[in-house]
Amino acid sequence: MGYFKHPQAIVETEHVGQGTEIWAFAHVLAGAKIGRDCRICDHTFIENDVEVGDRVTIKCGVQLWDGVTIEDDVFIGPNATFTNDPFPRSKQRPSQFPRTVVKAGSSIGANATILPGITIGAGAMIGAGSVVTHNVPAKTKLIGNPAHIVGYVGEEDESAARPVAAPAASTGGPTSALVELPLVEDLRGLLSFGEVGRQVPFEVKRYFLVFGVSTARIRGEHSHKKLHQFLICAHGSLSVAIDDGQSRKEYFLDSPAKGLHLPPLVWGVFYGFSPDAVLLVLASDLYDPDDYIRDYAAFLEIRRTHDTRS
Repeated sequence: MGYFKHPQAIVETEHVGQGTEIWAFAHVLAGAKIGRDCRICDHTFIENDVEVGDRVTIKCGVQLWDGVTIEDDVFIGPNATFTNDPFPRSKQRPSQFPRTVVKAGSSIGANATILPGITIGAGAMIGAGSVVTHNVPAKTKLIGNPAHIVGYVGEEDESAARPVAAPAASTGGPTSALVELPLVEDLRGLLSFGEVGRQVPFEVKRYFLVFGVSTARIRGEHSHKKLHQFLICAHGSLSVAIDDGQSRKEYFLDSPAKGLHLPPLVWGVFYGFSPDAVLLVLASDLYDPDDYIRDYAAFLEIRRTHDTRS
């Protein structure tokens, strides 16, 4: 058989990988596909249209309904709840269930609830008891109801501003730079400014403003192939998590006297907006939809190719 099945487990599927353990009172239906070296604990239920990757741990009391895909190396805590019908009615089965995907390396805490049709990004961590209502960016930490980002897995704190005159060469981490902008104070109030070629290390061809963002909402979630950006929180505060494919950092922008330079090929996620936050973004070129990289897996592949050539 190639895998362990407890005598009091019901396993109807023939698709179970070697080394997997299925414990007492678990029930796996015939259409399910279970990978290698998984651990499926007591009182779990796995429906037909379910795919579970390799080295997945599913703790007690979890049900995986039709439409759920769990990729490799995922941890699912006790009594985590998956759903697959946004408007359920008794004896009314939809013709097709929305696909819920938990990407590789993610962790879902005990008693968390995952709404249908959501993708949880690779390496994300969902806190116990959280209610996940929207897609989750890769490597983010979420808690609450509704769940919101509170951090970034493996982040380094780079909140203190430091002056730079131009983008530095890569030193192994994300090549963003938090810039201390000049701040002038007198009896009339405060003034902060920046100059192209000094604090802003590129020619500015466009700007845009982001404001009115709910605390639970997330902006960014993409990278650019060629575009440079310079971020200033003109009012309020927000957090920016950045990722170059190998290491991650988080910045807290809470002053017009701070600027954050985001070069190309850096994945950025903006979150934790205060209700009064106004984010000013200066850009090195006009808007070009083809310059965006919106899929994190594609970003990692492009970044690996770029780093190999460098």
